[in-house]
Amino acid sequence: MAPNQFGDRVKRFFGIDAEDKLDDRDHFDDGSFVEEEPSAKAILEYFIPSLAGVQKYLRELFPFWNWIFHYNLTWLLGDIIAGVTVGFVVVPQGMAYALLAQLPPEFGLYTSFVGFILYWAFATSKDITIGTVAVMSTIVGKIVLKVQETHPDMAAEVIARALALISGAVLLFIGLIRFGFIVEFIPLTAIGAFMTGSAISIAAGQVPNLMGIKGINTRQEAYLVIIDTLKGLPDTKLDAAMGLSCLFGLYAVRIFCSYMGNRYPNKRKMWFFISTLRMAFMTILYILVSFLANRNIKKASDAKFKILGKVPSGFQHHGAPRIDAEVLEAIAGDIPIVILVLIIEHIAISKSFGRVNNYIINPSQELVAIGFTNLFGPFLGGYPATGSFSRTAIKSKAGVRTPLAGIFTAVIVLLALYALTSVFFYIPSASLSAIIIHAVLDLITPPREVYKFWKTSPLEVIIFFAGVFISIFTTIENGIYSTMGASFAVLLFRIAKSPGRFLGKVHVHSVSRDSVRGGASVGQDAVASEGRSHPVFLPLDKSDLANPEIEIRSPHRGVFVYRFNEGLNYVNCARHLDQLTVYIFKHTRRTQLNKYEKLGDRPWNDPGPRRGQTEDSEELAARPILRAVILDFTGVAYLDVTATQALIDLRNQFNRYADPEVVEWHFTGISSRWTKRALVAGGFGPDQKRVGGEDGEKGVPGGPLIAVGRAIGGSDAPIAARDEKRVDIEAGEISPVSSARGSGGRLVPLYGINRPFFHVDLETALKAAIKNLEGDSSESN
Repeated sequence: MAPNQFGDRVKRFFGIDAEDKLDDRDHFDDGSFVEEEPSAKAILEYFIPSLAGVQKYLRELFPFWNWIFHYNLTWLLGDIIAGVTVGFVVVPQGMAYALLAQLPPEFGLYTSFVGFILYWAFATSKDITIGTVAVMSTIVGKIVLKVQETHPDMAAEVIARALALISGAVLLFIGLIRFGFIVEFIPLTAIGAFMTGSAISIAAGQVPNLMGIKGINTRQEAYLVIIDTLKGLPDTKLDAAMGLSCLFGLYAVRIFCSYMGNRYPNKRKMWFFISTLRMAFMTILYILVSFLANRNIKKASDAKFKILGKVPSGFQHHGAPRIDAEVLEAIAGDIPIVILVLIIEHIAISKSFGRVNNYIINPSQELVAIGFTNLFGPFLGGYPATGSFSRTAIKSKAGVRTPLAGIFTAVIVLLALYALTSVFFYIPSASLSAIIIHAVLDLITPPREVYKFWKTSPLEVIIFFAGVFISIFTTIENGIYSTMGASFAVLLFRIAKSPGRFLGKVHVHSVSRDSVRGGASVGQDAVASEGRSHPVFLPLDKSDLANPEIEIRSPHRGVFVYRFNEGLNYVNCARHLDQLTVYIFKHTRRTQLNKYEKLGDRPWNDPGPRRGQTEDSEELAARPILRAVILDFTGVAYLDVTATQALIDLRNQFNRYADPEVVEWHFTGISSRWTKRALVAGGFGPDQKRVGGEDGEKGVPGGPLIAVGRAIGGSDAPIAARDEKRVDIEAGEISPVSSARGSGGRLVPLYGINRPFFHVDLETALKAAIKNLEGDSSESN
């Protein structure tokens, strides 16, 4: 038994018509172009991978395969310079950020090493650097402290490594199934508020260590940390000299180098590298100062100011991370925020630098990269790592050529782990706090960007500041959740309340700007010199940039054109269709004015005129009857079941209103075959009566109006010169039209002739509706 026959029998068994009467191909068996609806099998085949699709997937999984065989000495030189430059920055930053995570400083170097050594193989960004970052480290530190309140015997490294392993596995899975599009649900304002609030909170938490003030709980809300720090200023220690001078020196070097780079453009590159290495220079300087002040001590606790202390050499914490029921239960509630922050920081940074440097990243592949890094990192002692904004900017400006630059950065980190750990003993803790503050303050959204947000969308600026204040007065996690939730709520509100517009028609001419400056009217000669006019459709209420002096006319009596600006779906279909109903009922009348003989026959929602008045008043009689509705589907990408049923209900309502006439429904701008399928399933689009069924002699002479275009291979000569009979589209004379491919001169329909109520544009739809109405009028006469 053929599959179609089996399907027909199943339909009959369940009481479903086996034949689609709206799509009977037997009426169009003359070789004409007939559209076929996509089948359910087609969408299932879309999800079944083909051999070519598997090969493409594997190539995308290892993108280095596309460029590694083209590697050359020029690229190598650029990568070495950029990689080494970043290496000198990441060593002091990595150790400082590990302290934020409540971990020994060597864990920051482990994490950075793994990120640099692995990322290049999966990267679609040449600029991004994966490693320790301030925000992620702070969140990990808070999770560590929170977990240790209930599990005091659980080591900080166990918690941090477990967080990295679980979040890495989740991100790797999301990337492998190519669900990277989820990052698009995170708006820029949420990212900006999160980064700004986090930067302020982190900087506030580092000030006590910078000043040597003890006894301040930096785990509490940022505003309380600021208040307690101000109260503790009289207790400032010698650490303040090391911290404040280091912070001042970092900014002084950057400002000086920026000034010299602008003053001497030919040496800008040199000043850039000096500015980039300022953290390394300051670290070396303060190691020297600390060594001179504490050269005779054996223990870090004996130092005149707080210093870093002993840093073990090599990978001392390698091995499988501890994952058991106790650990999973302890960290389960914090996994979502860790994953969210990893995604936000990495994808936002990589996309930004991709746009700056003219390449496109693959979000799914980037999730694979950070997922694999965090999955493998804990085996060498790493904790959650993601993209770093400051180091990415340095790497980009240093002239990086390929993602392979990370290998050279990893070499610098490896050297630091094995050769410089004894030197790290003398690093002042206040100086590391200065490095952290200096780095995170660059994450604050500058006022000019906030002003740009305000000019673009004032409501989102309110969300931005709400996220910042929530981060400062509660927690960073609450800040990101609240901004994302508010942004999503605004999106849903805009979709649900998206305004539709009734359109009118204007004939416009193209003239030179000088001819209308100063309010001058355009003469007929100027209009005639610019050629023929063309119609455009604008909102009748002139809400979309139209000059209020422009006369926008109704398309035709009894014909209404409506545009969906932001789609049609189950969220907003009720609003759109209510708007259609109210407007059309207000501007039309029933076809039969005295349809109800008795007052009791009228429905309660249509009580009619007041007592003593007749329904056929002059004002009511002057209104047109409803003849056709044209829906602009340019903004509709998909039609769901709820919206389709709403259209069906509206059609039935309008047909009762226009009885005994039938309201025509025309659709334009449909870009999806599945949207057409949904409309056809609802009874829209086809019309056998008008396209040659048993009653084909009735209706519009020549059939309904359709749009045609030149076939492939057609000549560029004028149509009139090539056809014996000129095609008059407006008159419906389409006799020379054929769907067969052939020699030049052929005109073919843009849409299938079995879908005469689906049109390519509003002008064609309006002409078709008017032509059909004129045909009905002549038939009735």
